[in-house]
Parts: sequence; structure tokens; C-alpha cells
Amino acid sequence: MTEDWQNGGFGIYIHWPYCEAKCPYCDFNSHVARHIDQSAWKHAYLAELDRYAAETRGRIVTSVFFGGGTPSLMDPDTVAAVIEHIKSLWPVGNDLEVTLEANPGSVEAARFASYRDGGVSRISMGIQALNDTDLRRLGRLHTVNEAMTAFDIARNTFDRVSFDLIYARQNQTLESWKTELKQALTISIDHLSLYQLTIEQGTAFGDRYAIGKLRGLPDDDLGADMFDATQDICAEAGMPAYEVSNHARDGAQSRHNLIYWRYGDYLGIGPGAHGRLTQAGRRTATVCYSNPKRWLDAVGATGPEQSREHLTVEDEATEMLLMGLRLREGLSLSRYARLAGKPLSPEAISHLADIGMIAVESGQLYVTDQGFRVLNSVIGALIPD
Repeated sequence: MTEDWQNGGFGIYIHWPYCEAKCPYCDFNSHVARHIDQSAWKHAYLAELDRYAAETRGRIVTSVFFGGGTPSLMDPDTVAAVIEHIKSLWPVGNDLEVTLEANPGSVEAARFASYRDGGVSRISMGIQALNDTDLRRLGRLHTVNEAMTAFDIARNTFDRVSFDLIYARQNQTLESWKTELKQALTISIDHLSLYQLTIEQGTAFGDRYAIGKLRGLPDDDLGADMFDATQDICAEAGMPAYEVSNHARDGAQSRHNLIYWRYGDYLGIGPGAHGRLTQAGRRTATVCYSNPKRWLDAVGATGPEQSREHLTVEDEATEMLLMGLRLREGLSLSRYARLAGKPLSPEAISHLADIGMIAVESGQLYVTDQGFRVLNSVIGALIPD
């Protein structure tokens, strides 16, 4: 019998917790350290893979993702050892996707060929802006010229290269964003991640915003206009959105992120990593210790999972909605009903469809362009009371 997670697939996420510097907008689990024992981290990752393999033998791995932090600070030998060990523990798909996030600096770019030789097949670069003034505001250490040089090296080394940009930045106009996005599309290969700047608590930007010192942020209307322009310009260039913030040419979607959004299973390995693992028909949520030293010390001892919790049916159904409705393809109504034990409210579906927020076609419920502007509200209206 097919388990629900198999509709989304099975992947492995490896978290590298270190960066050269902490960006002021970033609320990810990233740290700055003067010395990193690469050998200790390699052996810890391999040990954790062994531990999880004992629970998931026979599953086919379709994606491996090195995220962070800045994984392009990892020794290529460490990356290669992790990939080789995964292949020794699980069967892998013929089209296995192995992504590594990278900063576009010269040090990282010099490692690209070694990462490719070690098994990485896709690079995701954090460029973030195409002008030096905004790069400095965002706390980035590279210049536009350095980013373009690194990008050229990446696309000459890998068949698949994505890069990130942040919009709705300080003092950014709609026209300047349109110009920047069109420039990005002329150099992109097959995938772009385009994120609207959000101010998170616990970040340097969050602290500045709280005391009124983060000026020049766009208002909600301008942010919405930028979002709409992003969708239109990317679609015209042959890179439509397949998810709220991700755009790709046909067939170039991030397979790893699709595992999340299609509500598959994935292992979360490394400090602060989250996972979802179905066993005996029950999906569990795993969370690792976020402090790098605590995580490293716990490997092979008590284990670095801070918690492992069985999700209730209601929790699983809510997560499926939260993930699936981010995708342009939406989610299967019959799959949702099987997982939740009951269908979504026909009245809620009818109301949202009548006001143009969602549509249903061939058993798939998906959010319209208008609905994506208020996605959280749409999802909230569908979540059962």
C-alpha cells in the first residue's frame, strides 16, 4: 500500500551552520566561528546518516540539499564524503538532484569544480541584489562584479544554477525593481528565487525597525505591485512561478523544495534542522539542537534530536495545506481527504472560488493570482475549525 509521503518523495537535508558574517535580515540558524573542525563535522554527518538509514532502509533518495549557513564554506572532501555515504546507504534516483547553497565570492567559486567532482549537480547562489549600495545595506560581503564572476564560473561548471534576489528593499522603486529583474533574467539559466524582504524579530533589521531606524521600506501597496510585476515579467521570460517565490523554466523546478511543498518525507541533519519521517503510517516531526557545539557533542552520545513528536491527523492536514497551496499546481483534494479523514469544507471552497481566490480543476485545488496576494488568509479560511 502506498503511504502518503510517497506522493512527495524522500530527500535529505544537510545543514551547515557557519557563515563568514551574519546578514542583518537573516533569521536562519547561522553562526560565525573563528575555527571550524571540518573533520569533526564530516564524521558527525556520516554518523547521523548511519542512524537515520537504519530507520529508512530501501527508500529511494531523490534529492540531497546542503543548506545553511553557507555550505560553500565546507571542504569539498566533506561534501563528497557525505554524498558518497548517502549513495552507499540508500538507493538513489537516476536523476538524483544534489544542491549546494553558495555565496558568490571568489573563495567559494574556486571550489565549484571540486564540488561538482564530488557529486554536486546544482548550485543555488545567494546574490540578493544587483547593485553594490543595496548589497552593502543587506550586509553582503561580495560586490556585483564578484557575484557575476562567480556566477559565470558556476554556469560553466554546472548544468543547473539558481540564484536568489531580495526585493522590496529600502528606497527601492517599482521601476528600479523591474529593471533589476529583467537584468537578472538575461543572465539566469533555469531557476530564480525571488523573495520579498521581510523584517523578522531577533535580526539586526528587526531591532532597527523596532526603534524606527530602518527607513525607506515600501508600503504594502508598493510591495504588492512589486509582487505582481515579478509574476508578469518572469512569466513573459519563460520562467513562471511554480511556487510563491520560485520561478523556473519547464523541468527545472527545485526537486528538493518540491518534496517539502508536496508534503513528502525528508531527513533533517545538522544544527537546527527539521525533518518529517513517516513510520508505521504515522508522520513524525524531528527537530535538532540548534547550537552547533551542542549538536556536535550529542552525535553518537544521546543523539542530536531535541525532539521527535508524532503529528496528529489535524496537524498533518494543516501542514499539507500550508505546503501544497504555495504551489501553483495546488493540492489534490482526494489526497487531502484521505490524510485528514474528511474533505475540505465545500462551503469554504465555494466561497473562496466565488470571490476569485481559488479554483478547482481535475481534482486539484489551487490558488489564483489574486489569492496569492493574500495567501495566508486563503489558507486560514480553509483550515477546519
